[in-house]
Amino acid sequence: MESERATKRYLECGAFKGRGIAVFTSGGDSQGMNAAVRACVRMAIYLGCKVYFIREGYQGMVDGGENIVEANWASVSGIIHKGGTVIGSARCMEFKERSGRLQAAKNLIKKGISNLVVIGGDGSLTGANLFRQEWSSLVEELHSKAEINGDQKLKFGHLNIVGMVGSIDNDFCGTDMTIGTDSALHRIVESVDATTSTAFSHQRVFIIEVMGRHCGYLALVSAICCEADYMFVPEEPPPDNWPELLCDKLTQARNAGQRQNTIILSEGAIDNKGNPITGDMVKKVIVDAVELDTRVTVLGHIQRGGNPSAFDRILGCRMGAEAVIALMEAKPESEPVVVSLEGNQAVMLPLMKCVEKTKGVGKAMAEKNWEEAVNLRGKSFARSLETYKLLNQPRHEAKATEGGPKLTLGVMHIGAPACGMNACVRSFVRLCLHKGSTVLGIHDGIDGLVAGQFQEMTWADVSGWVSEGGALLGTKRTLPTDKIPKIAERLKQFKVNGLLIIGGFEAFMACMILAKAKNDHPELNIPMLVVPSTISNNVPGTELSLGADTALNEITEICDRIRQSAQGTKRRVFIIETMGGYCGYLATLAGLAGGADAAYIFEEKFSIKDLEKDVYHMASKMAEGVQRGLILRNEKCNDNYNSDFMYRLYSEEGKGVFTARVNILGHMQQGGAPSPYDRSLGTKLGIQAAKWFLKQSGNDACVLGLVKREYTFSPIIDLEEQTIFPLRLPKTQWWLKLRPLLRILAQHDSVYEEEGIYMPVDLPTNTGAFKEFLEEENRLRQKRQSVVAFETPRSVLVAFEQKELQEGPQT
Repeated sequence: MESERATKRYLECGAFKGRGIAVFTSGGDSQGMNAAVRACVRMAIYLGCKVYFIREGYQGMVDGGENIVEANWASVSGIIHKGGTVIGSARCMEFKERSGRLQAAKNLIKKGISNLVVIGGDGSLTGANLFRQEWSSLVEELHSKAEINGDQKLKFGHLNIVGMVGSIDNDFCGTDMTIGTDSALHRIVESVDATTSTAFSHQRVFIIEVMGRHCGYLALVSAICCEADYMFVPEEPPPDNWPELLCDKLTQARNAGQRQNTIILSEGAIDNKGNPITGDMVKKVIVDAVELDTRVTVLGHIQRGGNPSAFDRILGCRMGAEAVIALMEAKPESEPVVVSLEGNQAVMLPLMKCVEKTKGVGKAMAEKNWEEAVNLRGKSFARSLETYKLLNQPRHEAKATEGGPKLTLGVMHIGAPACGMNACVRSFVRLCLHKGSTVLGIHDGIDGLVAGQFQEMTWADVSGWVSEGGALLGTKRTLPTDKIPKIAERLKQFKVNGLLIIGGFEAFMACMILAKAKNDHPELNIPMLVVPSTISNNVPGTELSLGADTALNEITEICDRIRQSAQGTKRRVFIIETMGGYCGYLATLAGLAGGADAAYIFEEKFSIKDLEKDVYHMASKMAEGVQRGLILRNEKCNDNYNSDFMYRLYSEEGKGVFTARVNILGHMQQGGAPSPYDRSLGTKLGIQAAKWFLKQSGNDACVLGLVKREYTFSPIIDLEEQTIFPLRLPKTQWWLKLRPLLRILAQHDSVYEEEGIYMPVDLPTNTGAFKEFLEEENRLRQKRQSVVAFETPRSVLVAFEQKELQEGPQT
């Protein structure tokens, strides 16, 4: 099959030579700002611009002098992993006055700057827009005072601005996520997880106050991620009888055997009348009414601290590059824009419309129009609120009053473990129980299903599962190929009305095998649903799989530590091998997040000449003062150019310039505790899966995916033609379009050509040959079985023991 490619944008190196551009950060700091600054500087240099830092925000713009400094490539080396903002941020009262803005305009024109990238909140963006609106009159005034000449007046008669939102509160309307929010959630979740153990030891209630003066996003999402018993957010105040409801909830939990409770409180929490609700108030209610040992913890600026998460680094890189491109493409009549995130797409939205919408939230809250406030926050906020409410219902094992069918649903894992699986099972079990259905947990995948390892799940069985990594139900890679009759028998025996399979490509394969066997086995004529969960992110039908975000954070953190270990060693290159099979998602995204110099993947063919070029490029960067290099390679990017080969190549060719080290990360990439993103996504996917089963009237087999901000249910048979089975890959992969950006930020001499989502390598001739691939899988499985013929699987032993109990000892 010929490779396919769709080009969206073509930007040649040096295409905007001579243009002046400046970047600054303003307002409160947030993790990921440095990644955005770095991307702005490097993309601007790539396009031929003269780029400047403005230190200390608007104050530096007004003061001028050494606060406006020309930046070069090395200026932003080694900053992507740092929190806060290395160029500083400050409040500036002078800029609020016209005289201050006049001085700022003069300072910019003297440096040849007429393009600004502002990274801050809605106040900073509003100030930038006012500056732009006044710019012509400010230039006229400066010319009339002879502070600029006629050429300068003509050349810099128009100011272009582009905004990026840096705020941990995620309080800006128009974007799914602001820079810093994900990192703040990491700090909150880590803190709450840490308090859980001491709360359990002493049977305490912990009230955790998080930031969010006017926005409850942090409180809402952390409540989902940490299984909070109660939550207070400003957008939806609790009912007037909240003290009674809260105490009833805590009493119910303690009566059920729960030893600890967590309450998440937004610092801006209010009641229906607009009065503040504080941690001390909530504590007094609990102590007076139910006499539980209660502690209040205010996290404060801890939430702004620490290294940025992988998500925020990648977000900063993408937004920074897009901001510079938007400035270069802007015309005098163009409306100022803000770079926003929609699903996995970076988009440009009218700046002031977003600002006005954001201010509309505050207006709606002031008018006590809570429903309008939630709607203005956007889909993500509304969905999260709905999810929390569904899971925070009164604890009942069954509620006939909820209506709908009373089903018996099975849930199982197939494939490798991945973080987020347990969160998905928890929300699926609890919503199904709440609707009056029964859920059977199937242990150890297909082997456990065949052996009859079914467990009826209760509300308490899944308590605490959100924060647990791995797969608590157990998982194996076994496919159902030669076990279909026994599987059908077990499903009939336990009266299973629907089957949820959570896992990676093996789960996708298993569901397809069972779907194709429905005609021969009537017991398989039940709805089946796959929730993709794999760090490789290689399942068709979704843009993101559970576990991939946690894996990226693990790789990024390890890369930070490895590079830090060489601080006392001059000029060293690290070659790091990531997992992912043939899928280069982890290597590419971790390369962006870690500031890698190169990332080799299977989907993008490379030769020895490319490797040689990269080695010489690394040597030239070392000569310019760079001390450490980072090279990532996907484990199956090339059979011949393996990690050892690359290590030897870099070691030999770098003699006298740098040394090399190699690290194979292995299974540590599967992570320990799930990231906030995977906890939240797993919870929401479990809810969507439960709703799907409760609405089903047929026997569909689908993949539940996340595509362009929407949950999709793709028939698994339709996905067969979209799958490259020999490589375990979908034909289209959205993240491939980030490859040019990775190369540009690593200072490669290449054209910024934003590619489509099709793999640029030649695909195998038997693409889509499911039957042939299955035969090969069976052949390999039989070969493995012959090698380990004397090892008895645990599931067989369990089945044998059960048979002995029923029929007596077997001869």
